Amino acid sequence: MFSTDPVDYKKIRKEDVKIPKSSFFKKQKRFTVLDTTVTEVLSKEGTNKLILFIHGGAFISGPAEHHWNTIRKLHKHTVYTIWLCDYPKAPESQIDVISNNIDAVYKKALESYQPENIVLLGDSVGGTLSFALVQRLIKNQKEIPSKIIAISPVMDATLSNPRIMEFDKKDPMLSKKGILSAKKMCANNKDLTDLKISPIYGSFNGFPKTLLFLGENDIMYPDQEILVEKLKESSITFRAIVGKQMPHIWVLLPFLKEGKIALKELLKELN
Repeated sequence: MFSTDPVDYKKIRKEDVKIPKSSFFKKQKRFTVLDTTVTEVLSKEGTNKLILFIHGGAFISGPAEHHWNTIRKLHKHTVYTIWLCDYPKAPESQIDVISNNIDAVYKKALESYQPENIVLLGDSVGGTLSFALVQRLIKNQKEIPSKIIAISPVMDATLSNPRIMEFDKKDPMLSKKGILSAKKMCANNKDLTDLKISPIYGSFNGFPKTLLFLGENDIMYPDQEILVEKLKESSITFRAIVGKQMPHIWVLLPFLKEGKIALKELLKELN
């Protein structure tokens, strides 16, 4: 589905799950912040800890079933309240609007939660939005969350890294052609190196503790290796878990035993 230019976003959206059919999710509270629908799954132990879950989907789709399944596991195995942020999508909305929505949701979270009790969790472009949010917070001298957990983050919308073509041949899920098309839909007339959509070009000084899940067969892996070096250069406390021969967002794929093992590691980090 990510092999065409322009990418068929309407076809990809057929896998979106806006509200799961299960009674568990139907009874959860929902509210809006700007154009974002937030589904709130309250902590079963009533703690004051919050996960802001910013889902992936190449800026054009989501959330999908694997995002909701992950939320069920987070609720079952941690003491966090979870906010799933269903933000506006491209091509109807572009990165400025999407970023404003993410900023507004984080600001809303600060009304009820201390920043040291907030964790950003994002997969794919959810990782993009998480890193870009923290860069803006630091630049504007605002309070930052305690931790970022990024699963297969997309760091550079230009996809200009020459090594990507090596990975394009072995990536079972994504292709440079389709992903670049989706990025252009989101950027509109904005330069693809803009920090809102390509945080790799920004600073990582002052970042919170970071946990990365990276896959060796992901076309995003070459840019993620650059991210690792930048975090080292900025003396950030981080850990990178690399899945051998794993694809994009492998941690969230229930049919992979490696993904199940990695998800347990993620839960361990939260606890």
